[in-house]
Amino acid sequence: MKIAIIHDWLVTYAGAEKVLEQIIDIYPDADLFSLVDFIDSKERGFIKQKKVTTSFIQKLPKSKKYYRNYLPLMPQAIEQLDVSAYDVVISSSHAVAKGVITGPDQLHISYVHSPIRYAWDLQHQYLKESGIDKGLKGFFVRNILYKIRNWDYRTANGVDYFISNSDFIGRRIWKVYRRESQTIYPPVDISAFTIKTNKDHFYLTASRMVPYKKLDLIVEAFNQMPERKLVVIGDGPDFAKIKSKASNNIELLGFQPNDVLKDYMQRAKAFVFAAEEDFGITPVEAQACGTPVIAFGKGGALETVVSYRMSEKPTGLFFYEQTPEAIKQAVREFELNDYLFVAENCRENAVKFSPERFKDEFKAFVDRKIVEQFNIGEVI
Repeated sequence: MKIAIIHDWLVTYAGAEKVLEQIIDIYPDADLFSLVDFIDSKERGFIKQKKVTTSFIQKLPKSKKYYRNYLPLMPQAIEQLDVSAYDVVISSSHAVAKGVITGPDQLHISYVHSPIRYAWDLQHQYLKESGIDKGLKGFFVRNILYKIRNWDYRTANGVDYFISNSDFIGRRIWKVYRRESQTIYPPVDISAFTIKTNKDHFYLTASRMVPYKKLDLIVEAFNQMPERKLVVIGDGPDFAKIKSKASNNIELLGFQPNDVLKDYMQRAKAFVFAAEEDFGITPVEAQACGTPVIAFGKGGALETVVSYRMSEKPTGLFFYEQTPEAIKQAVREFELNDYLFVAENCRENAVKFSPERFKDEFKAFVDRKIVEQFNIGEVI
């Protein structure tokens, strides 16, 4: 079987790239395709130093910095990647990778991190947060997203089987494509985190400081709880705004290397998470450290955090409104029930999302579909 792996774009090592890394581990001889490849030569270990076949966007002016601005060209660019020589095509898609063209005798399996968020149900939020929800610019952007939606829906027909990264995304796939999917949770490097049972008296939140992460709400909540300490790790466009809001009980550390982040995760009383994520890796990483999670009760967190109201081995609790008041109430609820949260139970839950589990489930799924598609014996 000749296998091709399609990825949206290679510019950093984040959640989607961690999935890609494991897929390449499973199929080390597969060829890799992407719209652009700007990964530094020293950081290419996760793609096994593979040569990447890229699209024409790679050579467009300032594409290294502004590749996202070429969104209107991405459908055409992904369709120009020639994968006709391959038996099996695996796309890892949060934008356009699933739109690669395949033939009737090829097997196309798409691992979907999400249908294009800013073109579908998060369109209005994206436009508002970007400040382009009004005026002539807003009109043109809406028109572009309208065309993207039409293309995205049409190209779903070219995928033989969908894999979703959570049941939440599975529901989104059904909503926009009317296609069933199999959930296989993304890999989280549990081995990189060690459990700590003795906790310090501070709460932790950590993420890139962008609007949808809702760090400002967490900071505002702790502003109203001066007797409780909050540590905030992360950087981004909203850093200055959030820093200006923070009172004396809130410590903003900015960007920190992984070893510092791990240390704070291990020692934190609880990890506070206010975003609606497709999956959400950081709450799992916190649990791998034996740290319970106070999370917004929507999206992927509902599948990775175990509520004390639902289990004898809880790993956290939820709040159901993205408001400072809801976060405050959740913190108080946590403190009234903190004796229920055992570090070993948090760690045990996190292990369910290990890379080994991902590779076993992913390979089993693909092997099964290869057997069905090509009418061959069991794949070794």
